[in-house]
Amino acid sequence: MGWTVTAVFFVLYTMVSVLRNDRMLNAGYDLGIFEQAIRAYAHGRAPVVELKGPGFNLLGDHFHPILALLAPLYRLFPSAVTLLVMQAALMALACFPLTRWAHRAVGPVTGLAVGCALGASWGLVAGVTKDFHEICFAVPLLAFSVTALGQRHWWAAAAWALPLLLVKEDLGLTLAAIGAYIAWQGVRERRDRPAERRRFPLLLGVAVAILGVAGTAVEILVLLPAMNPRGGFDYWHQMPGETSSAGSLPGLVSMGVHLLWPPMKWLLLFMLAAPTAFLGLRSPLTLLCIPTLAWRLLAGNEHYWQPNFHYNAILMPLVFAGLIDVLHRRPEIVPPHRRRKVLAFSAAFTAVTAAVYPLHDLVLPSAWQTPAHVRTAERLLTRIPDGDTVASSNRLAPMLTGRATVSLVCFGTGPDPAAPTAIPADPPRWVVADRNDPTVKTPCPLAQTHRMLRLYRAHGYVQVAEEDGITLLRRP
Repeated sequence: MGWTVTAVFFVLYTMVSVLRNDRMLNAGYDLGIFEQAIRAYAHGRAPVVELKGPGFNLLGDHFHPILALLAPLYRLFPSAVTLLVMQAALMALACFPLTRWAHRAVGPVTGLAVGCALGASWGLVAGVTKDFHEICFAVPLLAFSVTALGQRHWWAAAAWALPLLLVKEDLGLTLAAIGAYIAWQGVRERRDRPAERRRFPLLLGVAVAILGVAGTAVEILVLLPAMNPRGGFDYWHQMPGETSSAGSLPGLVSMGVHLLWPPMKWLLLFMLAAPTAFLGLRSPLTLLCIPTLAWRLLAGNEHYWQPNFHYNAILMPLVFAGLIDVLHRRPEIVPPHRRRKVLAFSAAFTAVTAAVYPLHDLVLPSAWQTPAHVRTAERLLTRIPDGDTVASSNRLAPMLTGRATVSLVCFGTGPDPAAPTAIPADPPRWVVADRNDPTVKTPCPLAQTHRMLRLYRAHGYVQVAEEDGITLLRRP
């Protein structure tokens, strides 16, 4: 059953991802960025990403060397679609261990219901359909690790969780939480069975917790600054504690208020608990969500609070593991008739969110048709030779990153990076900008794009074409 559910969702994820890519719904930020990094790995180079800036090493942005594992496959199939298919496979793989655990521990009906609810969950679907991100590796690793925790296989849980240090710098804290859980269970085992005096879970858990905290500290304080062109960690400013009053009582009160305000954060918490009919909250496994939720809710970036980005994908295996844990170990609070109600609520909530999140694209006729604007973009971009240099707008970038060196059209030089007054020091041969690109605030503000187009024209760039809002310039 586990492999069947996994295969079904792999197919669904792949279809919806490729269909969205074919409709130009992905962007340079982030699909293009990751393709440039993996393309560099595939050719034996450091992951320098021009979309982030001239000579920008992506390991100075987030610490994710695990991406190099995709390099051999990308070398064989050099396309952004390769990244999307691999992401679909990794995300779908998370269904396997949890479906099998639920099947063995509770029964086949529960296994099928949990597997399908996890696969169609809003968090995984949002992660699959938002370009490509490194956390696609963390999702199956956490699924296997938390399954091992639920089955009291401590060494397996630690082994599956250790690679999280290579996925992203903050996931060391989740590794530490897994270690703390193992240590806590070790203490309980020694208390409940004093004759055995088992120390291995306790020692293992403490070691894993220390390794997780130390790993995150080294990555954030040493490795990332060493590879970042600005010599620091780019995301400190989004965390609390940057003001002089942060350590004072008013500062702490303000931080506490910020943790649960604005109300969007309450919606996020509701959306995380509802797929398990709120029953998963009764399992200590759900506490493993705390490290990720803590930094997201404390951060000043509102994208971290919203339930429509990829950040929630890593939490889905944890909340569903909590549900399985309660159904398995607390049968007194979930008798068969209540279990049926819980699974029905989970299925209903999943069905409602599936109508909102992009999985419903598969039943929309418009999703299977290529818009005229996309066909125009594809035709104009064929004029750019392979291997050339291009300054592109955000949505056009991933259509080029597999065969050209791509930077953003709004990049230039001058005393103020936010308002460049000159073209780049190493000017691109081609410039392409889409006036209909919906990402007009970030990463390229519309006014800045228009300013750079005027600068390119002033420096002699010739207009090759302009159709349907797409402007193509070439350096003479």
